[in-house]
Amino acid sequence: MRPVLKNATICLSTALTFALFTLYCGGKLDVVGKDSARAFGELLQKAPQLVSADQESGGWSITAPDSGARFIWGGERDARAFDVILEIYAAPFIDAGLDISKLPETITFNGGNLTVGAKLIPDGSAPSGELTPLAAYERIVNLNRDAIGYHAALDHYGINVGGGNLFEWAKDLGTNDKDMVFVLNPDPFINAGAAPDKIDGWAFAKVTVDDENGKPIQVDKILKPFNLN
Repeated sequence: MRPVLKNATICLSTALTFALFTLYCGGKLDVVGKDSARAFGELLQKAPQLVSADQESGGWSITAPDSGARFIWGGERDARAFDVILEIYAAPFIDAGLDISKLPETITFNGGNLTVGAKLIPDGSAPSGELTPLAAYERIVNLNRDAIGYHAALDHYGINVGGGNLFEWAKDLGTNDKDMVFVLNPDPFINAGAAPDKIDGWAFAKVTVDDENGKPIQVDKILKPFNLN
């Protein structure tokens, strides 16, 4: 009888392992996705004065306290080209040497702002009715989970805005001194003549991230962090 029990134990162990894998990786209990929405909702509640409707897209935006950047999400694609956008006040970049004409097509200049964005929601997925700011974010989580990540070094959740650019917010607003951060890939700005360490209101720094194999590496980023306390 011992071999039977042993086989039964192995089968049970295998079944449990598979169940846990399905639970955490298959979407039944997506820890990062679900908890990122909880933390995003807390960010919106903590600084309601920074949250407003984006008239052009019909979505929502959260504006940096110094008005130097905006994160826009949840709009209709026929009004804006992207589902998520970072809109950046261009003057500090120009003052640091940026030549607008040398920027790649992925970064546009209009109305004094630089814009980068990404399409995250599949075509044909229009919402039924107007969404609240949090519901608009949750819709992105549900339709494109891969766009949401966890940045362990800063204990942040973040959303991919394309090209190495992100919007991040603290997992725990009560203990983190960086409640939200606008994150830019410096390469296109450097290639277009900007001195990244001379952009007023932004910090040029090395940030620890995980590579595709989960190993920590350091990469250069241009950052605009805020403590909302």
